[in-house]
Amino acid sequence: MRYTPAGLPALNLLLEHASEVQEAGQTRQVKASIKAVAFGSVAERLVKQAIGSVWKFNGFLSTPRNGKHLVFHIQEFSQD
Repeated sequence: MRYTPAGLPALNLLLEHASEVQEAGQTRQVKASIKAVAFGSVAERLVKQAIGSVWKFNGFLSTPRNGKHLVFHIQEFSQD
């Protein structure tokens, strides 16, 4: 947990996804990782969760000012 210059709680994290899908009649393993950030009360709640636990996240994608990668901004989450 960190705090913005305005004193708002912020949490940087890495979300990982793994699943199986059918593609062209074959089962395919899908894995992805994405950088994420949460602010305010969402960050305070999220920091209390166990690492590796399974959650459903809602939010939006954004490119930071340096434009090197996408960041998922978590606006809400619930247990999957």
